[in-house]
Amino acid sequence: MSSMRIKKGDMVKIIAGKDKGSTGKVISINHKKGTVCVEGLNMITKHTKPSMANQQGGIITVEGPINVSNVMYVTDDGKVSRIGYTVETDAEGKTVKKRVVKATGKVID
Repeated sequence: MSSMRIKKGDMVKIIAGKDKGSTGKVISINHKKGTVCVEGLNMITKHTKPSMANQQGGIITVEGPINVSNVMYVTDDGKVSRIGYTVETDAEGKTVKKRVVKATGKVID
């Protein structure tokens, strides 16, 4: 599988599925399965047994995983774009790999 260009904390827009068109922040990533969990989107119900952490038990709603191919990075101005990489050399002569927004060429981090 290719490298995952979305990282935890990124703002993304859902481009397919029941929450299509919604935006939210990535809260977790599963690199093995190629999925992301977005805050407040793709909510699923989960039945839990009583435990020390959750004395009551019962039905709770949590964010479900979304395939990374169904989300796109949202830039600061609210537009969606793909993400690429560029390799630059810093002042000390080391090569540094940085994420770049394909539409504008702006460096993310």
